[in-house]
Amino acid sequence: MTNPQHTIALLAYPGVQMSAVLGLADLFTIANRISSQNDGPQLHVAEITGPSQDDPVSGPFDVVIVPPNLTGTHGQDAPEINVWLQHLHAGGTIMCSVCAGAFWLGHAGLLDSRPVTTHWALEDEFRAAFPKAQINAEHLLIDDNDIVTAGGLMAWLDLGLFIVNRFLGPQTVSMTARHLLVDPGGREQRNYRSFRPALSHGDTAILRLQHWLEANADTGITVNDMAARARLSPRTFLRRFKAATGHTPNAYLQNLRIEKARGLLERSHIPVNEIGWRVGYSDPSAFGRLFRSTTGLTAGEYRSRFGVVALGQ
Repeated sequence: MTNPQHTIALLAYPGVQMSAVLGLADLFTIANRISSQNDGPQLHVAEITGPSQDDPVSGPFDVVIVPPNLTGTHGQDAPEINVWLQHLHAGGTIMCSVCAGAFWLGHAGLLDSRPVTTHWALEDEFRAAFPKAQINAEHLLIDDNDIVTAGGLMAWLDLGLFIVNRFLGPQTVSMTARHLLVDPGGREQRNYRSFRPALSHGDTAILRLQHWLEANADTGITVNDMAARARLSPRTFLRRFKAATGHTPNAYLQNLRIEKARGLLERSHIPVNEIGWRVGYSDPSAFGRLFRSTTGLTAGEYRSRFGVVALGQ
C-alpha cells in the first residue's frame, strides 16, 4: 500500500532567500525519511517559481510556502503570482509565509481580517500596506487554519516543523527536531524584539528629550517632568510625543527601561534585582512582571538564552 502524500510547493520567486527554500526542502526530506520508517505519510516537495505560461494555475498543492527574501521585494509588482496564490487558496490550498513573505499574501488579498505575523522590524510597513489585517508581530508563528504565517528570517524552521507536525504527526516532528538539534516550540518574536525608537521625526524638542531619557531612564521622571523638560504644556507634549515616536511617554519610558535591562542581562553578571533597580524599578516583583510581559521570558530565562558573557568571567 502506497503511503499517503501531501504536496508542498516552495515559491522560489525572484529575490527569494534561497537558504530558506533549500533549508525547508532538507527539513522535509529528513522528516520523510523518519516518517517512512514507521510506514507514515510523505511530503512531496516542489520548488516552483510561480504559474507557468502553459499552465497558469499549476497545482494542486496542499500547501504553498512563500519564503522570505533579502532584497526588499514584497510582491506588489508580481500580479500574476498574486492572482495564482488567490486562485489556489480559493481551491483549498493552505497558504504559508515566512517574514516578508506575508506581504505577498497581503497583495494577493488573502489577509483582510486575518491574524498574521511578520518580522517585527516590518510591522509598521506591513500595517500601513494592509490596514485590514490583524498584525501580531510579537508572535513567531500564527496558525489560522488555511493561513499560516511565521515571523523572522529564520522562522522557516518553525514553519517547517509546524507543517511536519500537521501532516506527519507529533512523533515525526519530535524525532525531526531531535535530529536537527532544535527546539520544536516555545519561542516568540517578543523574545528577540528590540526597542528602536524613531529619531528622524524632525521634532527637535522631542528628540532632545529622547536623548536625555537615554541617559536618565532610571530616574523617577513623570510625564509632567518630561513636558517641562521639553518646554511644552502637558497637553501639547502628549500630542507631539505620540506623533513623533508612536508611543505614549509612559509606554516609551517602559520600553526604554526594559531594553536597557536586556542589555545588562546579556552583557553582565549583575543580579536581576539590581538590574531592575538600575533601570528605574525599585520593586523587584513589578520589574519581573513587566519584563516577562514585554519579552515573554523571565529575566533569568532571558539571561540563560541570550547572555554573551562567559560564566567564569
